[in-house]
Amino acid sequence: MTWKVLLAALQAYLLGSIPFGYFFYRIRQGGDIRAIGSGNIGATNVLRGAGTAAGAATLVLDAAKGYLAVALAALLTGHAPKWTSLAALLAILGHVFPVFLKFRGGKGVATAFGAFLAIAPFAVLCVAALFVVVAVGSRYVSLASIVAAAALPVVLIAYGGASPYVLATTLLGAALIISRHSSNIHRLLLGTESRIKAIGGRE
Repeated sequence: MTWKVLLAALQAYLLGSIPFGYFFYRIRQGGDIRAIGSGNIGATNVLRGAGTAAGAATLVLDAAKGYLAVALAALLTGHAPKWTSLAALLAILGHVFPVFLKFRGGKGVATAFGAFLAIAPFAVLCVAALFVVVAVGSRYVSLASIVAAAALPVVLIAYGGASPYVLATTLLGAALIISRHSSNIHRLLLGTESRIKAIGGRE
């Protein structure tokens, strides 16, 4: 089992490290996505820098790599919550600190969504609905991401039955995601944070 656990951990980190947003921006625009906008390799920055199709593809694939990392870990370790939870955390860490980009990555929101969807789908779908409400209402993706990250452990506790490993991982994941939004929090407090476009194209 030891080698399977190690393989599960390694594949989770490496899958998480695949920088889809970086690749899409380089293909569409050239250059490094981390040199524009928020400096993030995630879907929102790609959307602003390379267009809707590239942003949507980044969102889907970042979520998919998180889901796949956990699914493969489950197959390797017999669906043990301890190891699938570890795989979820490592996939998020891979996105945030990708080995392929000298450990300068994104904020981990979409990857966390995919990873935790594989572990706690009901709670994640509840939080996804909250994300949409906050994003549409405020037009701040960063605020919606922060609220959703903070809400996931709360929803798991309220719903009940979550493994301690899963709960601990969501707490760690939330702390990591919120910490990665420190500059966004600062801009939100100052009122200078960028909004997503409203219908009609106005920001």
